[in-house]
Amino acid sequence: MTEQDAVRRLRQIATETFGWHEFRPGQLRAMSAVVAGQDTLAVMPTGSGKSAIYQVPAMLLDGPAVVVSPLISLQHDQVVSLLDRGIVARELNSTLGATERETVYRELADRDVQFVFLAPEQLARDDVRERLAAAKPALLVVDEVHCVSSWGHDFRPDYLRLGDLVDQLGRPVVLGLTATASRPVRSEVVERLRLRDPLVVVSGFDRPNLSLAAVPATDADGRLAAVVERAAGIAGTGIVYTTTRRETEQYAAALGERERDGRRLRAAPYHAGLPKAERARVHEDFLVGRLDVVVATTAFGMGIDKPDVRYVLHAGVADSLDSYYQEIGRAGRDGEPAEAVLFHGQADLGLRRFLSAAPPDEQAVAQVLAAIQAAGTPPLRRDLAQQTGLAVQLVGRCCSLLEQVGAVRFDRRNRLHPSSSDEADLVSQAMRLAETRQQVERSRLDMMRDYAETTGCRRQFLLSYFGEELPEPCGNCDTCHNGSAEQHARDSRESPYPLDSRVRHTEFGVGQVLQFDGDRIVVRFDEVGYRTLSLSAVEENALLEQL
Repeated sequence: MTEQDAVRRLRQIATETFGWHEFRPGQLRAMSAVVAGQDTLAVMPTGSGKSAIYQVPAMLLDGPAVVVSPLISLQHDQVVSLLDRGIVARELNSTLGATERETVYRELADRDVQFVFLAPEQLARDDVRERLAAAKPALLVVDEVHCVSSWGHDFRPDYLRLGDLVDQLGRPVVLGLTATASRPVRSEVVERLRLRDPLVVVSGFDRPNLSLAAVPATDADGRLAAVVERAAGIAGTGIVYTTTRRETEQYAAALGERERDGRRLRAAPYHAGLPKAERARVHEDFLVGRLDVVVATTAFGMGIDKPDVRYVLHAGVADSLDSYYQEIGRAGRDGEPAEAVLFHGQADLGLRRFLSAAPPDEQAVAQVLAAIQAAGTPPLRRDLAQQTGLAVQLVGRCCSLLEQVGAVRFDRRNRLHPSSSDEADLVSQAMRLAETRQQVERSRLDMMRDYAETTGCRRQFLLSYFGEELPEPCGNCDTCHNGSAEQHARDSRESPYPLDSRVRHTEFGVGQVLQFDGDRIVVRFDEVGYRTLSLSAVEENALLEQL
């Protein structure tokens, strides 16, 4: 099939099968690459139609598409949507019984299924990997692909083995999709998934209809009052993000006491501690308009397809700019004006650091490695948990670190085999890796603080984090409105270090220049994460060498 024929067929399928008459920026380019057999990484904003990038070309491929998606609810929504269009799609997840699972396997073997959705945890099962391989899939789709990167804001060890899966499935075309991936994340995704000569499509991160603002609010009561006042003053539905479950209940109650247009706001809390049925009810009520505002932890929002959300308010800093961008991206998907406001205080950073997962201690890592080396037959992670008395989740994190430093390897049955290297050195390597990752997490939080405190154009700061340059202040953020962005721009000077260039710091080592903001330069160092440096101090003390 020629490229011209492929484009024609893609347009035809999009119109006749899915009812889509126009492509959004970047979609057709990515689809064409997939049809041509080229690995592809597509980074596109929330609401830009990422699912179309695999659904349309998969209809032209000879073999099923395997879609790895992190949440069962998202898998189910996609399956229902495809079935409604007469396309055979199935799920393979923990909700299926043995009979239902066997039925899906049989349909795969008979080539009756065009799409099969599963979570990465399912790939730990021997039967899943073997049956998928036997079906000879033509396309492997990895949704939320930033989860594969230790630089990503939602790193998940289960995603690490997707590179091995590619080979086990017979090397189908690989398509990675995400709404948020900075340059370091994109580089690691390509490496981890072993993408071959991939096309990397990065659609514009700018959402001009979103008005950006940050409001200092250190006092808890004052912050609550300010958030409620802001939400009550904006017409339409919205989402308020809080840091803790307790705060969701507190803010929802306060919002429910507030009136707008002669009636009380309809507000509800949402967090992972609520019963599943209650979470489903809140989700549905929000989508159909029975709620004005949902107050949630980050457990809410993934898979929300509601175009008329008019505001997203954060009652505290997110854990990173990646998370923040993804969360505010749920506002204004209809292209109409919407607001994204961050209420922040110095104590937020300490709370976020407290809530972040601490790395496994050295004793636990050594204990797990010793158990693997002493095992008569290769153990599973649950075997190790029983033997060591450690929690399964902790054992999994230890194994992930040990795998990444080459101390152990997983076989096709997900059993663990030791390497022959020196144990003490391997444990030390694993601990250094854990410490590096923790430093990265802290540095990403520091970038969130810098966004909140910048006096420059807030949109320029946010976009530059993702590698996108906005030549002039945006005119639609608080710093542009109050004039500080203009003053900041006048005081700025050109950076002597080009963006993306590699540099070496006298203390922090080698890194990549990501951002220039006035007299500050942001570098992502390989070993210590993001650092914001004073350009004057850098030049005065000769701290950076361009490589």
